[in-house]
Amino acid sequence: MSEVTIAVEQRNEFGKGAARRTRRAGQIPAVLYGHGSDPKHLSLPSVEFARAIRENGHNAVLTLEVAGSGKELALTKTITAHPIKGYIEHVDLLLVKRGEKVTVNVPIVVSGDAASGALVSQELTEVEVEAEALHIPEQIELSIEGVEIGTQLHASDLKLPKGTTLVSDPETMVVNVSEASASMEEDSASEGEEAAEEAASEEA
Repeated sequence: MSEVTIAVEQRNEFGKGAARRTRRAGQIPAVLYGHGSDPKHLSLPSVEFARAIRENGHNAVLTLEVAGSGKELALTKTITAHPIKGYIEHVDLLLVKRGEKVTVNVPIVVSGDAASGALVSQELTEVEVEAEALHIPEQIELSIEGVEIGTQLHASDLKLPKGTTLVSDPETMVVNVSEASASMEEDSASEGEEAAEEAASEEA
């Protein structure tokens, strides 16, 4: 995960009205807290912050150039988005130090194909881990290539990067590989036939 530097401003106005004015100005209201320090109310540039999250994930670590008070290293802790329109309403940032370990949730990405006739159910999409603030994995991949029907994979089966330790219960199920029902196999075969027919008609 790369470091991202963002120039931010301190906010002196609070409340819903002030937050709306901040967002209209192309900024995102944010609060920086941690290490026993008083919370700092900040304004983040919307475009730069959205790019940082898109390129580094929701656990992005930012170097904040705070106007009037130097640089701060911060972990993106909570992002609150509008439930309908989707824009970012508010961000909570956690003050961190280089070398410090933090606890975060990291997405699990399942890759590969299980044995023929298997139905794969992903029961867990994120796992809680502890890692150094500047070495948080963007995602953790779990391969199910060739996994047999009846197999259950748990959090303890995840291969974590060096320096990352599991915080979630190791017995938590991540993937369950069961036998697909006959009706599901028929639906899948039917979809395959329809796709083949469509491809043939397009070529014709």
